[in-house]
Amino acid sequence: MRFGGPLIGKEASIRSALSAIDKHHAQQAFVVDAAGKLVGAISEADIRHALLGGVGLGSPAYPLLRRTVATLPPHAGRAEALDLMRALHLREVPVVDEKGRLVGVHADGELAGGPQLRNWAVIMAGGRGTRLAPLTDDIPKPMLPVAGRPILERLVLHLVGSGVTRIFISVNYLAPMIEEHFGDGTRFGCRIEYLREEPDVPLGTGGSLRLLTDLGHEPADPLLVLNGDLVTEFLVSRLLDAHVSGGVVATIATSEYRHQVPFGVLEGEGGRLVRMVEKPTSSWPVNAGIYVLEPKLISRIPQGELFPITALFDDCLSCGWPVGLWPLQESWLDIGRPNELAKARGQL
Repeated sequence: MRFGGPLIGKEASIRSALSAIDKHHAQQAFVVDAAGKLVGAISEADIRHALLGGVGLGSPAYPLLRRTVATLPPHAGRAEALDLMRALHLREVPVVDEKGRLVGVHADGELAGGPQLRNWAVIMAGGRGTRLAPLTDDIPKPMLPVAGRPILERLVLHLVGSGVTRIFISVNYLAPMIEEHFGDGTRFGCRIEYLREEPDVPLGTGGSLRLLTDLGHEPADPLLVLNGDLVTEFLVSRLLDAHVSGGVVATIATSEYRHQVPFGVLEGEGGRLVRMVEKPTSSWPVNAGIYVLEPKLISRIPQGELFPITALFDDCLSCGWPVGLWPLQESWLDIGRPNELAKARGQL
């Protein structure tokens, strides 16, 4: 992985450490050995104290090293990183793999050294969330907080942490509240634009995608689409890779729904008992509200009409175009009803 953060070697001078800190507008420079393993960090404050004490710019920076450094693993989410930085009053936290190698840095404005994807993402955040009323009377459902952050913010941070830096948010109900919170996306490390439905003409889970091309946006790569009321940290790159390798026009992420029959089930044949099964459980793959679409599908969505995204998949099947299924392995919650919201908040 290419690394682009405030990084110096063990032999670097104080001048080099200051240069790295200044170049990346950082609070500290991270020191690695010849194998790329994180050794520690040197803060700007420690350098300033050393210079005031008479140490020269050409002196080795290594004696100022602090070996105890807060780190995160590569799989840590962007929201988790920002929460850690806020708790420790840090501007950046290094990402270290299982071998101790520095592979990236979470900074307050970006993820340096992480993957950068060309794919755009569209988040559907225009629904009213009537099933969660009265909680949604004055706040859009995707802006309901979970663990101190709006659900929609957690999705945006997860996408940014996965390398998606161009995001479109489809808005309708209480749209100004969402737009004011996210702005142009700068403070979240991405570029955010808005697909604005007419307040009295909802376009559904698929119809607002047509606003992309109506506004002159032409995605060149597979488009990631997801509902704005999900609590999940699915592996974005694996989903996109599965879509490309599957040779399909669309991919639907699936979750597993399990149902246990609350009674003993009797299986018979010819009026006689063959087998008894006590409270059996069955499971089915269900739509997780996360999709990847080939750009050519956008033109098949009607303009200005209510259009569920499931109708697009029916259209694909009627044309004989393959649609892939990708099972989620990570935790997933659809915050559509009060009990799911309570579960996400740890209340159940």
